[in-house]
Amino acid sequence: MFTVLTRQPCEQAGLKALSRTPAIVALVVLLLSVVVLVAIALIQIHQKENNTGVVSQTCKCSVKGSGIASYSKNPQDAPEAFEDCMQKVKEQIPAHLYRSTRIYLGATAGMRLLRLQNETAANEVLASIQNYFKSQPFDFRGAQIISGQEEGIYGWITANYLMGNFLEKDLWHMWVHPKGVETTGALDLGGASTQISFAVGEAVELNTSDVMKVSLYGYVYTLYTRSFQCYGRNEAEKRFLATLLQDSITKAKLANPCYPRNYVTTFTGGHIFGSLCTEDLRPESYDPNDVITFEGTGNPSLCREKVASLFTFKACHDQAISCFDGVYQPKVKGSFVAFAGFYYTASALNLSGSFSLNTFNSSTWNFCSQNWSQLPLLLPRFDEMYARSYCFSAHYIYHLLVSGYRFTEETWPQIHFKKEVENSSIAWSLGYMLSLTNQIPAEVPLIRLPMKPPAFIGTLAFFTGVALLCLGFLVYLCVLSRNRRHSRHALDHAVDSE
Repeated sequence: MFTVLTRQPCEQAGLKALSRTPAIVALVVLLLSVVVLVAIALIQIHQKENNTGVVSQTCKCSVKGSGIASYSKNPQDAPEAFEDCMQKVKEQIPAHLYRSTRIYLGATAGMRLLRLQNETAANEVLASIQNYFKSQPFDFRGAQIISGQEEGIYGWITANYLMGNFLEKDLWHMWVHPKGVETTGALDLGGASTQISFAVGEAVELNTSDVMKVSLYGYVYTLYTRSFQCYGRNEAEKRFLATLLQDSITKAKLANPCYPRNYVTTFTGGHIFGSLCTEDLRPESYDPNDVITFEGTGNPSLCREKVASLFTFKACHDQAISCFDGVYQPKVKGSFVAFAGFYYTASALNLSGSFSLNTFNSSTWNFCSQNWSQLPLLLPRFDEMYARSYCFSAHYIYHLLVSGYRFTEETWPQIHFKKEVENSSIAWSLGYMLSLTNQIPAEVPLIRLPMKPPAFIGTLAFFTGVALLCLGFLVYLCVLSRNRRHSRHALDHAVDSE
């Protein structure tokens, strides 16, 4: 009896020691597996959050006036245009983040024209604006006039960035380059210039500075981009009014077939001919204070015919590739997104997205045939300055896209007239900001995944398997320990009975 009773505790102690050791080992392995899995997940999250440069638009605000170039004669007043928008920005951003919030200012075609015409005035306007932003509680990084080519590239970057053509999330929520996705061309119509940008093949027939290579997210794109100065909507209309004046023998009341019927307005000679784009069209008796009256006749056929004179195609006959203004370009291919002035004009015609060329023409004819008094009923937002010019803009867009860029009835539906993508505005400014903040590096890939997806899946499966095996072994040890305790209890009970 005594021998049995003294040997039993020794056996139990040994059993406990033996069972505790593998349990501890299994628990340690389980914890290590969990730590590794968590570390892998954190690495993926870290890469996803810090290296993809994902940007979303929080708010937008339209600056007052017709552009900062209009302050050339009174540059000290230029900051007034930004007051309302800066107030909205301050309301959107928490005060403690003011100093860490960067502000960039980029000026485009209007300031490019002003710099060519009066460099001193352009510098004074920029200096006035810089002084204003330096006085604000934000991290102002400077103002600059960007080139037409840069404006085109930034617009192309913005459009494709927002449409997800550079990056997409895979099954594991990692940012990767989408397979089989083609980029989208960009068509931008501003007030003083218009830009076209689209990817072309490696074997580009044209040896021109308009074809360049752009490195984005580790991929190199061969891009054709061209900016046409003086072909923006506002400057084009000034040139159109100048041609109407050249063809008329009187300044009293000139018929304008692109203005709505029964609409009458006046402009000074300085408004029409004060621009560098209309300088060569000035009459010999030019007086900037002359008052010129235009009366709309609402004649869409004559309007289309007259607007065609704004384009020069003399050097483009019998050419397989499109050209105008003496500039040749590769043949357009693939889909395009048309924004800014393109979108606003289509919207005035009650059109958006993709539609046929016939639909665009019929809508243009219908709109241009309206009386001036009917336009407030057709336009959701009625503004005289824009409303009177939508007919001209529609015919101008037709010639620009069809005669200039050579879109056809077959390729026209590939143009998508858009203002924004998922509440983010399509404009050159987003691409400009991404470039300045180094979210898009020039050479190195932006995405550096810690491991390839197959390796990640294998590692995840291995450590998950180890964790499950350890967990199963711990369950087995628990069951075994319970059985041992039950057997010992039965033995003790039998010994006590004896």
